[in-house]
Amino acid sequence: MKFLASMLMAAALAAPALPAFSAGAAPAAPTKAAKPDLVKGEASYTAVCVACHAADGNSTIAANPKLAQQHPEYLVKQLQEFKSGKRNNAIMAGFASMLTDEDMKNIAYWAASKPAKAGFSSDKDLVALGERIYRGGIADRQIAACAGCHSPNGAGIPAQYPRLSGQHADYTASQLKMFRDGSRANSNQMTQVAAKLNDREIKAVSDYIAGLR
Repeated sequence: MKFLASMLMAAALAAPALPAFSAGAAPAAPTKAAKPDLVKGEASYTAVCVACHAADGNSTIAANPKLAQQHPEYLVKQLQEFKSGKRNNAIMAGFASMLTDEDMKNIAYWAASKPAKAGFSSDKDLVALGERIYRGGIADRQIAACAGCHSPNGAGIPAQYPRLSGQHADYTASQLKMFRDGSRANSNQMTQVAAKLNDREIKAVSDYIAGLR
């Protein structure tokens, strides 16, 4: 009996200790990401972005994009890539370098909360070509329709594809040309599409996008 008792005691001492739980205790809940602070977003936007993108995010300078109502996830991604150098733009790299990830998130959600102002197509001779490319692509050259990713009305798909509706034609055209020549290299998908477009087609589809509602 003494031998058996000794064996049982040794086994008990060798057994791994189990964590202690109080009665009814539940596992700790995962930490939730902080919500964007729109007040701080507006302050940062006013300090850093307003001169080029206007007070309400509806840039009046055709070379600078409208940011109002843009998907915030897209804006955060672009700011991060300006800061890292993945998207090459010396001016934006300078501004983005001053921002933390939290600043970027706050700015992006504030800009997204502003209503976008409508734009207009201006080239009547090219609008039909632009509509064909946007809605149907160019099948014989394997150019996909823009609407497939950016939606028929240019609203885009949140967190995946940016809103294009009403964007300045000059800005859209410049970005397509940069994708085509490789100076903007942060979207392989857009690089492949733009590589197949000529200047006339880029101008047409950019002008059509400007008038989308």
